[in-house]
Amino acid sequence: MKGDHFAIKDWSDDDKPREKLIVKGKDALSDAELMAILIGSGSRNESAVALSQRILASAKSLNTLGKMTISQLIKFKGIGEAKAVSIVAALELGRRQRAEDTLKLKKITSSKAAFEIMQPIIGELPHEEFWVLFLNNSNKVISKSQLSKGGIAGTLVDIRLIFKLALENGATGLILCHNHPSGDLNPSHADKQITTKIKTAGEILDVKILDHIIVTETKYYSFVDEGIF
Repeated sequence: MKGDHFAIKDWSDDDKPREKLIVKGKDALSDAELMAILIGSGSRNESAVALSQRILASAKSLNTLGKMTISQLIKFKGIGEAKAVSIVAALELGRRQRAEDTLKLKKITSSKAAFEIMQPIIGELPHEEFWVLFLNNSNKVISKSQLSKGGIAGTLVDIRLIFKLALENGATGLILCHNHPSGDLNPSHADKQITTKIKTAGEILDVKILDHIIVTETKYYSFVDEGIF
């Protein structure tokens, strides 16, 4: 029926992003328009798109937006708890998808390759986490595991658990990874100490520690590249 079709100029502000996605596809939408679909509606004085533009302008980047908590998001006028939850959930799905895409039995040929796997997982966290990449004889990643999760100051690592998982996965090599939320790439005394302990245990069990990567939001530090190994 003719009455079922309207020109884009006749759509309401809140319907435009949804209709535009259906008609033109997802690539045609701006970040603000995609976010407007998530939050669903604006207010009497502000459309969902305008509200989204205001939030994105404040955050300055999607990376910064992805770090915002629900309590931070609801400080924006027009964003309640339900809308904040939708934003956080969508950005977390995107982060997990990036992390999933980087794995897929990727062969590690450099410290940068390890960084590219771990950055989406731990690079932007406000607390420290310690992970291990388990590799086969071809230096392909078999699996990855979070060994510990700590606060701002640091985290504890169970060396016995690392090698239990290595043996269960049939791994012949490991890459140790943890993040520094402070952004400081330099390894601490504790970082060096735990690396030495794990390396010594690996020599006994014939599991090689290939590297230890410290990850921040945009950079990394490799023990191998810096000649510590």
